[in-house]
Amino acid sequence: MQAELILDARNGTGESPVWNLREQALYWVDIPARTLNRWSAADGSTRAWLAPEMIACVARYDGSDTAWLAGLESGLFKVEITDGDTLQATALANVTHPTGNMRFNDGRCDRQGRFWAGTMVMDMAAATPAGKLYRFPEQHSTAADGLTPILEDLIIPNGLGFSPDGRTMYLSDSHPNAQLIWAFDYDTDTGTPHNRRLFVDMNNYPGRPDGAAVDEDGCYWICGNDAGQIHRFTPDGKLDRSLTVPVKKPAMCAFGGPGLDTLFVTSIRPGGDLSDQPLAGGVFALRPGVKGLEEPTFRG
Repeated sequence: MQAELILDARNGTGESPVWNLREQALYWVDIPARTLNRWSAADGSTRAWLAPEMIACVARYDGSDTAWLAGLESGLFKVEITDGDTLQATALANVTHPTGNMRFNDGRCDRQGRFWAGTMVMDMAAATPAGKLYRFPEQHSTAADGLTPILEDLIIPNGLGFSPDGRTMYLSDSHPNAQLIWAFDYDTDTGTPHNRRLFVDMNNYPGRPDGAAVDEDGCYWICGNDAGQIHRFTPDGKLDRSLTVPVKKPAMCAFGGPGLDTLFVTSIRPGGDLSDQPLAGGVFALRPGVKGLEEPTFRG
């Protein structure tokens, strides 16, 4: 299956693609550039807005095309698109990181509209298990005094996803020392994961587990970072197929298009010689023959 380049974005770390069905537009972030980006399917036009800190993950505010919940470096913010080139940011919940040089990483809403996001130490070589997974809003709290982690001891939390009925939560640790994907039973009433179990050991497949998406059949799509592949696993953890993109580091995938049957993929542009992957950092589209689900919005 041929991957179509929709934008030679040259993102340092393109992440968190979200399709706005009403606008027929794809949004995503470039973490080191601190930008929220938009691509319009109608005319191919693009826009970018600058955040006050590195912006790693976003979810649309319910009912809005201009307001987003975002995981930055110091906490969770409401960021709003303005007429200019800068996002208007309002702090919602701070996080007390256990060590320096940390930021948020992967994040998304569950089917009920709660926002989940993980943190990581930016120095991957340190392999520090200081990463934590947070839920917002918290139970019985306004989170004004800081978020309380739900899961701890992660190096690079990634691959968040929820089954179509919302009763299974997926999470990975994408660090080379881990490369594991877990599944949890998920209480949709309380937003509580339990019964953590190994879903896929990615050490047995090409690429490290990065960002993910879930299709309408309940299959889990995960970017194989470093391998230039996107893998589809059935709900019982069996590899169903692998698709290829012309870059080594696909970062996250999301379903979009008018029928939610296009798989958009963001990617990373590393330093060094890129003669074998000149399109690194680009945004790609694949037609996998299955449909996805509209991404839940943040309902607070």
